[in-house]
Amino acid sequence: MISRRHFVQAAMATTALYGASGFGNWSRLAAQQALSQDDLIGSSDFGNVSLIHITDIHAQTQPIYFREPEFNIGVGLAAGQPPHLVGDEFRAAYGIEKGSAMDYALTYDDFTSLARTYGRMGGLDRISTVVKAIRAERPDALLLDGGDTWQGSLPSLRTRGMDMVTLMNALGVDAMTSHWEFTLGSERVNELVENHVDPAFLGANIFDVEWDEPVYDGYRIFERNGTAIGVIGQAFPYMPIANPGWMFPELSFGLRRERIAEVVQEVRDAGAEVVVLLSHNGFDVDRQFAMDIPGIDVILTGHTHDALPEPLQVGNTFLVASGSHGKFVSRVDLDVQDGAMRGINHRLIPIFSDVIAPDPEMTALVDATRAPFEEEMNEVIGTSGSLLFRRGNFNGTWDDVICDALISQRDAQIALSPGFRWGAAVLPGQEITREDIYNVTAMTYPNAYRIEMSGEMLHTIFEDVAANIFNPDAYYQQGGDMVRIGGLGYRIDIHQEQGSRITDMTLLSTGESIMPDRNYVVAGWASVNEGTEGPPIWEVLEAHIREQGTVTLEPNNTVDVVGG
Repeated sequence: MISRRHFVQAAMATTALYGASGFGNWSRLAAQQALSQDDLIGSSDFGNVSLIHITDIHAQTQPIYFREPEFNIGVGLAAGQPPHLVGDEFRAAYGIEKGSAMDYALTYDDFTSLARTYGRMGGLDRISTVVKAIRAERPDALLLDGGDTWQGSLPSLRTRGMDMVTLMNALGVDAMTSHWEFTLGSERVNELVENHVDPAFLGANIFDVEWDEPVYDGYRIFERNGTAIGVIGQAFPYMPIANPGWMFPELSFGLRRERIAEVVQEVRDAGAEVVVLLSHNGFDVDRQFAMDIPGIDVILTGHTHDALPEPLQVGNTFLVASGSHGKFVSRVDLDVQDGAMRGINHRLIPIFSDVIAPDPEMTALVDATRAPFEEEMNEVIGTSGSLLFRRGNFNGTWDDVICDALISQRDAQIALSPGFRWGAAVLPGQEITREDIYNVTAMTYPNAYRIEMSGEMLHTIFEDVAANIFNPDAYYQQGGDMVRIGGLGYRIDIHQEQGSRITDMTLLSTGESIMPDRNYVVAGWASVNEGTEGPPIWEVLEAHIREQGTVTLEPNNTVDVVGG
């Protein structure tokens, strides 16, 4: 058992840098524009096992802007709990000063002005600098990748993930799990894993459909600094629901709680002194895992893109959330004695790209992977007159632009865009390049369809998605965020039962109510159905932006949220 005393002692080890509230000194340093690389990376002599966690990079190798959510609604046990805090509530929970560097990194308020103050974040060459600095201090540190790594950019799409495999091998990743990797198709995933991927590719919950047997290694035991560390991989469990099942027809995923509990015991029986779940379940599912599955010391969580300054303790399990798009690296130091974990020390390292120096070796390698596409990516398509971002339970402004493009370019009344969380932001006044467009559209099933749907069908779609996202049972939260909409408004009461959450659906072009028995022309993209026809969404979006020249958006108030 991990005593509260040990945890407090571990937390106190960071007080000198963070301040008693966790980020006091960083806030003051940021206000004085005095951040330094050493301050950000820090150092620690705590414990005898070190983990480095990255997740949900989505093939972003360059420093980017990425705005955190304004809406991150929790339901059930998660209501009002981390990570479902935004703005003032988030700052109050973690003692973050408004306008500070960490406020910029972790919340959404005043994003444009703070972005111009603190600059871009991320960049694989900056991450490499951080990893090397930690490993210089702790040579045995394990680097673990939570998945969603091989998808999300033009180079990753064109190379079918090979660019990111090359870069993550060079970074020195020890183990990874997966989600969007499988949208390359299982044949391509297997080709990469068998011939090119250096890290252990872990997925204890991935089974063969025909034989009902595991397909990939479920875990790996690493010997580090005289300690046996068991790392179990949990891939995204809802693949055939959220992504096209025809791309991996021979595979079955799922939560497989009983299986994971058995693997935890198997890892313990094999001599592991500490057990780490490298997970792509999403934070709320992992919180429930921590309640239901004994014996897991640390869950490195992913999928929902949450970044938390402190681990969340659930019983004797600690959940670590490391954000997305390369904005953060988590360092987790563990005190393992007498075959058990006795304490934990955590540091969420923000990758401010103007502060952390790039690693020249990684810079050169990244440049080499981008070189064949550089001219194409750099072409300017238009200019942003508004902040373009995508993150949160409902439409971001990038989603608004995509929906506008679908309506105008596909001659539709209504547009539907999936509730994706990935994609870099563009500041007002910034040129929009083709790379920016691909950063929010690069995927393997991009066709923009145009069909007729009845009002009843539209209502059913919205209710089904809402049932996934706002189900009080975390195990039934099976996807991303609400489908993004254009040309239509509605009211949602998240606390109602399925079938009653969505009301007051309105066609914006006429102000008329959506009628269940009437058909409407709908354009969308990213259908999970095989054989979907239509131009790729990046062509639709590029044509729209070229026509607009400067893309300026009015505030989107078409969704009335009750109970959020």
